[in-house]
Amino acid sequence: MKTLYGYMRVSTKEQNEDRQRIRLLAENIEEGNLFLDKQSGKDFKRENYQKLLALLDSNSVLFVTSIDRLGRNYSEIIRQWKIITQEKMADIVVLDMPLLDTRKHKDLLGTLISDLVLSLLSYVAETERTFIRESQREGIAAAHKRGVKFGRPKVELSEIFYINARRWKNREISLVEAAKNCGMAKSTFWDKAREVSENL
Repeated sequence: MKTLYGYMRVSTKEQNEDRQRIRLLAENIEEGNLFLDKQSGKDFKRENYQKLLALLDSNSVLFVTSIDRLGRNYSEIIRQWKIITQEKMADIVVLDMPLLDTRKHKDLLGTLISDLVLSLLSYVAETERTFIRESQREGIAAAHKRGVKFGRPKVELSEIFYINARRWKNREISLVEAAKNCGMAKSTFWDKAREVSENL
């Protein structure tokens, strides 16, 4: 009997991996053989993935629900696939894509089909990510042209601030007193006073 492992990944700590866990447990994988990383898929420097990789051998089968749970970087996915299947001699099963099941068709044609499908899917996933990033950049550039401001709105400094900033600069009052008079934190007052010091 081969040892079954499952790998789950979500991009942030707030995301929930329950859907992946339910699907993997349905494959008769023991709970203790499930590995989870709450981290971006841009590379494979993930703690639990590396722990899992160290356990894999020719008697192992690794399950993932979809190829993007393994990772999102085209060249890295191909490299890791080769490490798992050729160096570790383990099998991989991608549940959303039955063609990506290295337990089947162990002949040369089966390997070729699996490699082609993997390459195509990985390329499409990375192209989609690149397109999204480009669209975001174009959207931000267009918004800037329309005069849309990003980030926190600039705080208008009051006359009270300038009076206290001048007094503080002239050493008439302390930083604590000046900040208190303006209803500001010391660090905020100090930063703002430095910004406008030439105009005081």
